[in-house]
Formats: sequence, C-alpha cells, structure tokens
Amino acid sequence: MVILILLILGLCFGSFVNAFVWRHYKQAELKEQLAEGKKSKKKAELTADELSITKGRSMCTHCHHELAAKDLIPIVSYLWLRGKCRYCGKKIEDSPLAELVTPLLFVISYLAWPHNLSGEGLVLFGLWLIFLIGFVALILYDLRWFLLPHSIVMPLIGLAFLQVLLQSFVWGQGIRSLLMALLGALVIGGLFFVLYTVSKGRWIGGGDITLGVLLGLLVGGVPEALLVIFLASFIGTLIAVPLLATGKADRTTHLPFGPFLIVAGIVVVLWGSRVLDWYGQTFLGL
Repeated sequence: MVILILLILGLCFGSFVNAFVWRHYKQAELKEQLAEGKKSKKKAELTADELSITKGRSMCTHCHHELAAKDLIPIVSYLWLRGKCRYCGKKIEDSPLAELVTPLLFVISYLAWPHNLSGEGLVLFGLWLIFLIGFVALILYDLRWFLLPHSIVMPLIGLAFLQVLLQSFVWGQGIRSLLMALLGALVIGGLFFVLYTVSKGRWIGGGDITLGVLLGLLVGGVPEALLVIFLASFIGTLIAVPLLATGKADRTTHLPFGPFLIVAGIVVVLWGSRVLDWYGQTFLGL
C-alpha cells in the first residue's frame, strides 16, 4: 500500500517538475528581457502570470494552447499522443523522464531507507522526498540548459541546514553532527570553488559549487563527501568514455556534471554507510 501511494505521489510530482522547470526557465528569460528593455519577438508572448506555477494554466510549450485534463495524465497522455501536441502537432518538449524517475526514486528510497520509518526517521524520509523532487528538477534543468539555478538550489540548502539543526539539537545527535555536516559541505563545495576559480568557470559552473554544499550537508561527513566526489567522477567517466570512443563527443564537448553529482549523492545517502563499512572492513581491516 505504501509503495502504491509513493508511486502515485511520484507520478504527480514528476508531472509537476516538468511544468515547473519549463516555467522557471521562461520566467528567468522574461525577467532578463524586461531588465534589458527588450520585447520578445514571439507572436504569443507569455506574461509573468501565465508563466506562474500557481496562477498559470498548463499549456503547450510551442503553441501555448491550454491543455485539457486528458492531456495531463502522467506518462499515459504522452504515450497516447505519441509525444506530440494535440493542438499544434509539434514534439512535446516535456519528456516523461521526470514522471518515470520520480516515482522510481520514491520507491527505491522507501525500500533502502537507512533509518526507521517512525518518529525522526519518518520526518527525515518526508524531507528526503522533497529533496528528491528538487534533484529531479535540477537534473532536467542541467540536461536541457546546462544550468543549476541558485533559486532552486539555495532553498534546498536552507532546508538541508534546518534538517541538520533538527538532528543536532532536537533529536539529540549533538554538535558533532552539525560540525560533520558543515565539513562535508566544505569538502565538496570548497573543492568545486577551487576548480571554478582556477579554471575561471571553464571546468565547472557556479551552480555545481552550491549543489556541492547541498550534498555535503545531506551526506553529513567528510568520508561521505569524498565518496560523493569519487562516485560522481566515476559515473561521469562511464558516460564520457563510450561517447568519446564512438565519436559522439570530443575533448571540447561539455557534459553537465550536476546529474552525476546528484546520482552520487542519492547513492551515498541511501547506501553510503554500508559502502564505507564494506571498504573499511575489506581494505583497512576496520
């Protein structure tokens, strides 16, 4: 029953993420145009209210036609329409990726949750679902536009810091828990800040720095933070090498690092302690 509820919630929030990401990007684009005093050359210019996630109605990203309820059923509508808008016939930009990944992450997190699902552990799980929704949004954003917006990452950092404070001072883990989380944030965020500064933004983006701080707070320690960096680099290598070998990418090709970081962070939150225990027992004799 719990898994079914999580699947339904995941589908709904995955659909929400699709709409949110597009609207957020267009809102930023509109603000930039207004700040520069430029007017959009598009015939169907959208207003701030139309792009608002709370005020605006669901619409096609091409023709801006308001979508009917039958167009908004997660995954089903996309398959039924064969990935094309019912009204203009153009390809639907919002792939069902978020609608597939979000419920999958919800269920995997439930099955692999490293805490008891009661009391503190249940609250942490509820907060984790919020982080997962934010992670999916950031993955989509980075894959489409090579951006990790501070306007999305910073609220998540605030929520992560609140979680750390609750664990340290309300749920009795003490000041050490806070210090370890801050050190984790310093390790990942600090490393990326150095890389960003040395390369003048060529190797890594500013969004990766704030994302590193967020993940460092969530994994809560230096070994866990180092594991995130290792896994993200390993996953990135697994993706990059085949692309280079097949000629689909070269040394100048830019791959977004945010998705690799986020996947690594999720793995460490759910299985990090087990991985570190295994490593310590196998290679360090601990």
